[in-house]
Amino acid sequence: MSRTGEPEHELVRRLLPYSLPAFAATALLGALLGGPGAAWSAGIAVIVVTANFVGNAYSVSWAARIGPAVLMAVGLGGFMVRLATLTVALLLLGRLGWFSPVAFAAAFVPTTIALLAVEMKLLAGRMQADLWYFPERSS
Repeated sequence: MSRTGEPEHELVRRLLPYSLPAFAATALLGALLGGPGAAWSAGIAVIVVTANFVGNAYSVSWAARIGPAVLMAVGLGGFMVRLATLTVALLLLGRLGWFSPVAFAAAFVPTTIALLAVEMKLLAGRMQADLWYFPERSS
């Protein structure tokens, strides 16, 4: 991984290209196992995981440029915001006749686990705190 840029941006640059094949694979599997509704539900799960990953990466990257207290607030608060957003999205999607919560979960869980495994592999041997740079404030 490059040491010249922000690690979160580097992760996004390296992993985002895999989101389209993941979408296609989960949608195809959903279509084969449960029809078009399951295909869209599984595809939406990949989109949600991708959006969560990108949103987290950019918000943490932004907060790290400001300082440790903001980083902690964004890390904890951002998690709560993303969790609430996911809950509302699932409640709204559940009202649609074609949406399959089972297909969504069947794609969401393994996609999240795979993403976390790849992130851990890319960051192995380095502490996250060592990757951030907090600029000195001029007085």
